[in-house]
Amino acid sequence: MLSVHASSIITRMLIVTVFTSFHQVSTLMSAISSSEISSLLEPVNAFLQCNTPDAWLDEAKKEENLRMLLTDHLICELKAAQSAMYLLRRYVADEETSKVLLGWLKPYEDFTYRHVGDWQSLNTKHLSKSVFNVDGLDSVKKDMLDKMVMLIKEELHHFYQVLEIMHRLGFEYKSVTSSRYANGLLKHVRTYEPEKLVDKLICGAYIEARSCERFAKLAPHVSDELGKFYVSLLRSEARHFEDYLTLAAAISPVDITERVSLFGDVEKQLIKTPDEEFRFHSGFPAIESLMA
Repeated sequence: MLSVHASSIITRMLIVTVFTSFHQVSTLMSAISSSEISSLLEPVNAFLQCNTPDAWLDEAKKEENLRMLLTDHLICELKAAQSAMYLLRRYVADEETSKVLLGWLKPYEDFTYRHVGDWQSLNTKHLSKSVFNVDGLDSVKKDMLDKMVMLIKEELHHFYQVLEIMHRLGFEYKSVTSSRYANGLLKHVRTYEPEKLVDKLICGAYIEARSCERFAKLAPHVSDELGKFYVSLLRSEARHFEDYLTLAAAISPVDITERVSLFGDVEKQLIKTPDEEFRFHSGFPAIESLMA
């Protein structure tokens, strides 16, 4: 349920200032106009409680960190798809469909976590809503099905695009450890329904919004090819964050403003406090990591 007060969250998204690097970003990809970039970034910046620290961007711009950054981005795309898949299996799919979904995602997981399989063969796999039995689903679950299937398709397409870029750069895929970011958010999720689902959706909104913000931050400071790719992701990442937030508001029996604020504060602390490992979603680089 989205109250008048909660609606103000979305309203405020439309009235804040965009990134100072906006004009730099807009020149990178003519397919996305300046006005569209502005429209995409405004709600993202309004939703997040802080900007990415300059120290993180300084680290991200270093050539020696590119392989790690792309690798972590790759893994994050898969994890985003896995999270959406979990929501479908837990709240939408029947038992038989859930097994089909697990099998469909397995080649991606095998390649990423077990180093099994050929990455180029992953481009032949496509998820369809036709595998789901929609009989008896209410309007909210149908909306979740539509949004999450689209999200999974897009995240795994991005996953493959990152692999292609790494291949062209001569970067062999080697897994890296995860940052503290996602777990730092998820440990505040409540354990009972429907509050558990609402909190997970809000976490998903913050992860997608931060990804969108960082792609825009990074775009002017990388190669033209990579910069154009990052800008091309803005549409989907911005929509994903709004989809998660819309679902959370629709599912919650009470106003979500307080939970959005709580997770926003948690997310801000994860971004602004020292972080030992440099990753795509890591926080302020710790002194030790800067000297490494």
